[in-house]
Amino acid sequence: MATGDASRPLRADARRNRERLLGVADETFQAEGVDASLERVARRAGVAIGTLYGHFPTRAALAAALLRDRHDALFALGDALPGERAERDALAEWMRLVAAHAVSYRGLATFLSRGAGDETSDLHADCARMAGITERLTTSARAAGVIAPGTTADDVTAIVNAAAWTQEQSSPGQAARLLALGVRGLSR
Repeated sequence: MATGDASRPLRADARRNRERLLGVADETFQAEGVDASLERVARRAGVAIGTLYGHFPTRAALAAALLRDRHDALFALGDALPGERAERDALAEWMRLVAAHAVSYRGLATFLSRGAGDETSDLHADCARMAGITERLTTSARAAGVIAPGTTADDVTAIVNAAAWTQEQSSPGQAARLLALGVRGLSR
């Protein structure tokens, strides 16, 4: 039985290995970024690299498992927008939420961008859902006339990615400033 077979539960030792790999990968990705050595992750977890690949055949599969709960929470917040908020405020809030998420691990924004275009990636559906929420909120704000008529979801994503990169390279304060400037720049 492959450990990734969802139809049967994992043996206790395999479940422990999987949980240990996820814990060590989370710590390693937080410290070193999403492109950290998977061999080092396996070694720190006390398992062979083959065990890591048995549970997570690709780096994207490992990242998807690590991000599953975070993505579910992010999507729930995004799905609830605009709710009581005006369209511009809802879009700005989504941009802040996604930028904050993108710095969970250094390099995550770039990593997710790569996963978005790869339909075989375990992250493809999550990236598509994130893009869908961005598109919906951008379209709603544009229709309400609160952002410039030519503004696209790709414009919004570019601003969010720039803010995430800025936080990685500079500071959270500078990233927040850049995001606020971006929101003001989109606004009418």
